[in-house]
Amino acid sequence: MSAGAAATGPVLEIVGLKKTFPLHGFPSRRRLVLDDVSFSLAAGEIVALVGESGSGKSTLARIVARLERADAGAIKLEGADMLRTEPGHASLAYRARVQMVFQDPFASLNPVHRVRHHLERPLLLHGRARPADVGSRVVELLESVGLHPAADFVDRHPHDLSGGQRQRVAVARALAAGPKVIMADEPTSMLDASTRVGVLDLLRRLTRDRGIAILLITHDLATARHLADRIVVLAGGRVVEQGVTANVFASPTHPYTRQLLEASRAAKAAPPGARKGDVEAARLFLGDRD
Repeated sequence: MSAGAAATGPVLEIVGLKKTFPLHGFPSRRRLVLDDVSFSLAAGEIVALVGESGSGKSTLARIVARLERADAGAIKLEGADMLRTEPGHASLAYRARVQMVFQDPFASLNPVHRVRHHLERPLLLHGRARPADVGSRVVELLESVGLHPAADFVDRHPHDLSGGQRQRVAVARALAAGPKVIMADEPTSMLDASTRVGVLDLLRRLTRDRGIAILLITHDLATARHLADRIVVLAGGRVVEQGVTANVFASPTHPYTRQLLEASRAAKAAPPGARKGDVEAARLFLGDRD
């Protein structure tokens, strides 16, 4: 993240976010999922939201994407409280500025349609291209996410692509709207180890070249260390620690963060027969990259 980007102030602020869900079989009782969650993202910054399964990470992402409603709190986009100005459904303008890349690229891309359709639709919907120019813009987007030559991909269906290629198309689709913020929910968890680093480096390049803020939702501290400028640790729906990535890894202050770090360090001691993904996670965790 550049100093200039940080000086402009946060592009996205989450303030006191709270969310409950009814208990199954007990409609009058509710389960607390998020409790007073607050943090921010600056332009050109990557913030990793980390925590084990069930900690509330994906629920928070869905609330920021306006796919779920919060019970309380504020979502401030470039200073405007969007839950106050748009209390019902999010406007098209909000959805253009806040995009999401989902965990499973195959499930998030319509198998009936070709790659061309997945990119043309947001370009036209959000006014990012004229009909006469949309073809060239599709090519530019595919090239920008490392799919070369783009002509080899525009008319393929999702099932004709590898997992890494599908996720790059999903990133290109998010870019088509011209976002200020991209939320990436476990974007590499369904990819093989050899593909993950390339997708993570693509996300880093987007922040550097385009000034996009990225909220990375992950349970994998190796990925967070590899990519994030700052880390927000979520446990039981509450923020228990947040700070600069290097500082949190060097001197964690909360017992839960220390437990997560110890669990990740255990990957370093993986036996020779360990899964390739575990070994790769250990290499990333230790910063041992070629």
